[in-house]
Amino acid sequence: MRKTVVSLMLLVLSANLAVYGQQHPKQRMPFVTDTPMVHDPVMAYEDGTYYIFATGMGIQKMTSTDRKNWTVHTEPVMSVIPKWTHDSVPGFQQHVWAPDVIQWHGKWWMAYSCSTFGKNGSTIGLLSTQKLASGLWNDEGCIVTSREGRDNWNAIDPNFVIDDQDQPWLVWGSFWDGIQLARLDSTMHIAKGEKPRTIARRFNLDSKASKNALPINPNPPKNPTSDYAGPNAIEAPFIFKHAGYYYLFVSWDYCCQGSKSNYRVAVGRSKTIDGPYLDRHGIDMRYGGGNLFIEGDKKAFEAAGHCAAYHIDGQDVFICHGYSIAHQGASILIQRPISWTPDGWPTLK
Repeated sequence: MRKTVVSLMLLVLSANLAVYGQQHPKQRMPFVTDTPMVHDPVMAYEDGTYYIFATGMGIQKMTSTDRKNWTVHTEPVMSVIPKWTHDSVPGFQQHVWAPDVIQWHGKWWMAYSCSTFGKNGSTIGLLSTQKLASGLWNDEGCIVTSREGRDNWNAIDPNFVIDDQDQPWLVWGSFWDGIQLARLDSTMHIAKGEKPRTIARRFNLDSKASKNALPINPNPPKNPTSDYAGPNAIEAPFIFKHAGYYYLFVSWDYCCQGSKSNYRVAVGRSKTIDGPYLDRHGIDMRYGGGNLFIEGDKKAFEAAGHCAAYHIDGQDVFICHGYSIAHQGASILIQRPISWTPDGWPTLK
């Protein structure tokens, strides 16, 4: 049987409440802010309410009716972390990374990441619900797992994509061999026989690359955050459809260092979901291509990254987190409208 993951407000059995209380003895009441601190945000909309889900203990949740004032809910999306995640990822506890959420075929689906920093023994799990407002999510098990020593990719930072034929896909990845893509089945798990394929890298590491590639960088910069992940500093993919193209947003360089972060977002596009994704100069993102889209302005933000994009409220909207100078490097929510150049490239208003 599938286990049901329930928000604290819906738990009525005293035993469950007691256990939860032991795990979270300092739980606070929800609060409202116009400057929410958030990491790796994604957005959803249902029945007049906007939702932000983000990295946090059991996945952070915020709600708003205007996208200006946000209620930060202190109970997690996952009040119980499925046991299989701990079996799959040694050292993983309750800090769940980089969720994504999408509505497809009358149901909401949420992917989430379980990992330990700087290693690629990771798994992407799956939840489902009929209504976001219910706060009740079903555990749908594992979508994909990476193993240290077996896989040259990292199963974190998932993003669901539905193509023009109503076929679901998952794009994910962080460092190692870069951004991965795989077709899903009707249950939102990896389709039978499907193998992950690399669609973007930070540098050209392939001596057999085509002429439309950046020169090979024989000495890419050393990774300052991990002795295991290598120098291929690309992660957090998000694919957004617009006017006949799939746009692949990725984050370059390094997050999670407060004011020392140098995260930034790049983008390329493709007519087909499986690529190749090219930048303005025709350079394939598999070989280091990508147009710089947003970075720290050194006035409000030191760095910005891990983004998502939506068509919402009649406009295209970009969100990400930024390392705020005014807040001593704390990670806060950024929302900006997207505009489009005459030749079809996204820019920020």
